[in-house]
Amino acid sequence: MNVPLFPLNSIVLPRGRIPLQLFEPRYIDMLTRCLKEDRGFVVVLLREGGETGPVAAFYDIGTYVRIIDFQQLENGLLGITVEGESKVSVVRSWQQEDGLNVGDVECLVEEAGSEVPERYSELPSVLRALFRHPVIRDLNMDIDYDDARDVGWRLTELLPLDKQEKQKLVELQDPLERLDRLQGLLEALEEG
Repeated sequence: MNVPLFPLNSIVLPRGRIPLQLFEPRYIDMLTRCLKEDRGFVVVLLREGGETGPVAAFYDIGTYVRIIDFQQLENGLLGITVEGESKVSVVRSWQQEDGLNVGDVECLVEEAGSEVPERYSELPSVLRALFRHPVIRDLNMDIDYDDARDVGWRLTELLPLDKQEKQKLVELQDPLERLDRLQGLLEALEEG
C-alpha cells in the first residue's frame, strides 16, 4: 500500500485520536487527496528534524489513520482530527518534489485482545484521570478500560514520555508487555 507519511513529534495508535493543524501546502494537498479518494495516511514519529522542516528522519513503525473531522480554526489554519486504524511498517519511503513524504507500508498483525490483569489495576485508573482533562475528553474516544490493548495504547499516547520510549511502546506487539513497561515507567515518574 503506497500512502502519504506525516512525520510528527506525537504518536497515535489504533482507535486513538489526535487533532492536527495543517498549513503547509504539501499537507493541504495531501488532505484534499485523502478526502477525495477516501483514504488515509500514516503518522510516524520524528526521529530527527522538525515537523515543518524540509527533511525529517522518522521511525519506520507508525499508524495508518483516517480523517474523521476537519474545520477552519480561529487562527486561520485548517484543523483536522484523525483516528488510528492499524499499526504499519514503512518498508520504503521517499520524498516527492512538493516535499511530501510517501512510502510503501505493510499492516502489522493486529495485537491480540486481552483483559487487564489484576497486577496492572492501577493503569486504567491513571487513564481515567487523564480522560478528565477537557482537551482529551473533547476527542470523544471510546475507551474499553478492561482491554489491555486500549489501556496500553492510550497511556502510550498520553503520558509525558520521551520520544524514544514512546516509539519502543508503539513497536511492542504484546499488550501485556506494553502494560508491564508502562507500569515500570509510571513508577519511575512517581519516584522522580
